[in-house]
Amino acid sequence: MTTRKTTKRLPTNRYPSREVLRRIRLFATDVDGVLTDAGMYYSESGDEWKKFNTRDGMGIKLLQKAGLITAIVTQERTRLVARRAEKLAIPELHQGVMDKLSVIRDMAERHGISLRQIAYIGDDVNDIEALKAVGFSAAPADGLPQVRKVVDYICRMKGGEGAVRELAEMILQSRSETKSATQRR
Repeated sequence: MTTRKTTKRLPTNRYPSREVLRRIRLFATDVDGVLTDAGMYYSESGDEWKKFNTRDGMGIKLLQKAGLITAIVTQERTRLVARRAEKLAIPELHQGVMDKLSVIRDMAERHGISLRQIAYIGDDVNDIEALKAVGFSAAPADGLPQVRKVVDYICRMKGGEGAVRELAEMILQSRSETKSATQRR
C-alpha cells in the first residue's frame, strides 16, 4: 500500500478546495517551528522556555468545538509541551516520536478514519513523510524549503505567529460555508 499522494500540489498560498477541508476529522501539529517560533530559550539556571501563540491555542480549541480530534506529534520530549497540551485539552499527545507517520497511521486506525481525513502541519525534514501521507498538509511560511516543496499549502503566517490558527480558520470556514449552503436549500 502506497502512502504517496497522487494529487497535484497547490501553489503557495492558494486555498485548497472546500471538499478537501470539509473531510478533515483529525488535526495534527508539530511543536517546535509550528506552535513555537523554533527558538529554544534557556535561562542561566538551565530552565527551558518556549513561546506559544495564544491565537494558535484558540484555533485548536475552535477545531475541538467543531468536533475535530486534535493532536501533537513531536520529536521533542518536554514537560512544557505536556503542560500546553493539557491546558488545551489535546487528547492525542505524542512526544519523543522518531517516526511521525507511524503515529499518524496509528491514530487514524484507532479513530476509524483514513489518512485522507487528517490534516498535518510541520516545518522540518522529520515531518516530510507524514506530510506526504495525509489528506491535507501544510507548512508555516518559514518552514524549510524542502518541506514547503511537498506540502499542499504554505501558510502566510510563520511558526509561532499564527500558522496553526490560519489553518484552523480555513477548516472552520469550509464547514460554515457547507452549513450556509445547506440552510439555503
